[in-house]
Amino acid sequence: MSRSCDSGESDPPMGNENQLTFEQPVAADTYQRLARARRLIDECYHLPLDLDQISSEACLSRFHFLRLFRRAFNKTPHQYLRDRRIERAKELLSSSGLTVTDVCFEVGFESLGSFSTLFHKHVGFPPIAYRAFVLERQLEDRRKIPGCFLTMYGVDRLLTRSETAVT
Repeated sequence: MSRSCDSGESDPPMGNENQLTFEQPVAADTYQRLARARRLIDECYHLPLDLDQISSEACLSRFHFLRLFRRAFNKTPHQYLRDRRIERAKELLSSSGLTVTDVCFEVGFESLGSFSTLFHKHVGFPPIAYRAFVLERQLEDRRKIPGCFLTMYGVDRLLTRSETAVT
């Protein structure tokens, strides 16, 4: 998973840390290294990743990497990983038949309770309510399409007989 760190660049000396501020942009080569670490998170979000693994992908010490990642992407690597997992969980809940527990473990969470709590905090609904909300919106969108078009184009109908009387 880790690439070689042959850029020839080392972490800046400890005395320079106080000179770095959030307003200063990240150098282009450093940004590329941070983007490589972010790609690792995007590709391996379902695995148990820790800061050491992610920072080694960018060939930086974990603490320097944490500061630079936050400056470049306005969130910590942990926040980015959490958000990536929640976004993927939203996709799976709205498009697959997986149970909430299966979705939880599929996206890399290790505890159903922490997954449900974080999901509710960030999305505004518990996972099961989010799934019901999305399915209801999909049904409402289908109700806006006349039944004759659904039949003509062979779209599987999810509407009941009482709903077809409305269209």
